[in-house]
Amino acid sequence: MHEVRLGVLAVLGICVAGGVVGAWLMQKLKVPQVVGYIVVGVLIGDTGFGLLHPADIAALGSFNNFALGLIGFLVGGELSGSIFKKYGKQFTAILLGEGLAAFALVGVTSTIIVNFVVHDWVTSIAAGVVFGAIASATDPASTIDVLWEYRSAGVLSTAIVAIVALDDALAMTLYGMGTSIANILTHSGGDSVGTALMHTGIELGGAILLGVVSGFVLNAMMHYMPQTEKRLGISIGILLLCIGLSIAFHMDVILSTMAVGIVLINQAPKRSKKLFETVRSFSTPIYIVFFVLVGARLSLGSMPLWLWGLVAAYVLMRSLGKWLGAYWGGRISKAEKPVQQYMGMALFAQGGVAVGLSIVASHNLQHIHVTPEMTLGDMIIFTVTATTLCVQLIGPAFVKLAIKKSGEMGRNVTEEDVMAEWSVRDVVNAEITPLQDGTPLNVVVQEFSKQDTFVYPVVSKDGKIIGVLTFDLLKELLVDRDSWQWLVVGDVMQPVRERFLAETNLAEAMAEMQNLQIEALPVIESGEGETLLGVLELRTARRAVGAELLRRQTATVSAG
Repeated sequence: MHEVRLGVLAVLGICVAGGVVGAWLMQKLKVPQVVGYIVVGVLIGDTGFGLLHPADIAALGSFNNFALGLIGFLVGGELSGSIFKKYGKQFTAILLGEGLAAFALVGVTSTIIVNFVVHDWVTSIAAGVVFGAIASATDPASTIDVLWEYRSAGVLSTAIVAIVALDDALAMTLYGMGTSIANILTHSGGDSVGTALMHTGIELGGAILLGVVSGFVLNAMMHYMPQTEKRLGISIGILLLCIGLSIAFHMDVILSTMAVGIVLINQAPKRSKKLFETVRSFSTPIYIVFFVLVGARLSLGSMPLWLWGLVAAYVLMRSLGKWLGAYWGGRISKAEKPVQQYMGMALFAQGGVAVGLSIVASHNLQHIHVTPEMTLGDMIIFTVTATTLCVQLIGPAFVKLAIKKSGEMGRNVTEEDVMAEWSVRDVVNAEITPLQDGTPLNVVVQEFSKQDTFVYPVVSKDGKIIGVLTFDLLKELLVDRDSWQWLVVGDVMQPVRERFLAETNLAEAMAEMQNLQIEALPVIESGEGETLLGVLELRTARRAVGAELLRRQTATVSAG
């Protein structure tokens, strides 16, 4: 029987459809949706049912880099210069605290465990240094995804975005030092620590320079392209070029595209705001595929028992290091209480950067044997893969807990978010008394003068809705007041062909009214019959949505 190869398009279909279902199930369990994406990936990958062929997953490597580039770009769009000016010292202290604490605790613990197995302190210290360096990295993708999912905003959310954005640079620096020390200790040649640091500095500096140049080019081109679709097209083109050059010259993709976003939000904050919203609106399927493939690549296979012990110690010590380091960094820098108390638990996630560094380490340290059957490179990639699976499942849940404890969940909202949450019932004007179709116009004019509304529903004698009467319709009769005595509502009303149920989503209702160019429509109760509840007016609805948005934004500022 021939082996069935699904192909890239089928893989993408499975990832998106399966990821959506997994996210829906996880949200039902009050778990962040990113966990659902990863769980689906584990189930359809080698660790699960093996539905995805490794070759198909490998073929989507460029797609993963595109997803990471979008994440970096959107993260950079949230880092304005005013934020760093206000919180720069706090960010630096917390970054060094959580990164170095994780490095130290994981490094020492890993050294002790590996020495217990191999009885060789030199090899154990080499392993511990590399493990510690990799442990300092935090996954920005799943962490930021949780903040976006729960519309988080406030001092803690701002700090989380900044720390996970800058974490790549610290992790790569520590990794460059760690691998050089490992090679020196094991007499395996390679670059010196100074040379490794110089190479790392060149890579990081090059990524930032590439991103800054790309950002200025994009900003200049956007100046001549006012149309949203053209700005989106040129932005994606510049980002793809930036990502491609970063990969070609072995630079960090997230750091370079993050620099593009930072330049754009600081050079043209008003012009770029719509662009960031547009990019975020279409990026959801890309994120889904990215996280599903993360889970699918986590092939654990058969690992010795002692290696599982190393995995457990790594997860525990890394989490403890992140927590304690962030707390002390926040305390030393006199950060706000929510940042001190909850920052650490938001940094547990470990993803693409750590896995990528472990893959590089597996190649560079493949010649160093820990046991006759296992090299140091194999041990690192097995351990980091297993720990990534563990912390990716618990990390998003702790991010959610952190923003919930700090009271920042659900505050980063727009008018569109409010309308999506509300139904027509929330803004309907139920105090309007409907007009009978036989009511004389002179009575109607008096009603209009008493009420703050320009629309009245018209009902028949049996109470059914038959039309609406608007002020615009009455204006045509203002010059002929004598006609008010013999004309009735039924003579001048506008027959109604559309109406809304009270439970209709507000965003859908307002979009439909705008398409129909209607300012108001009657609203009826759900169920049999057409019991009138009131009138939905665009003017009143917009006013109510704006007031709710202002209330939430005011609460965010007060909490900050």
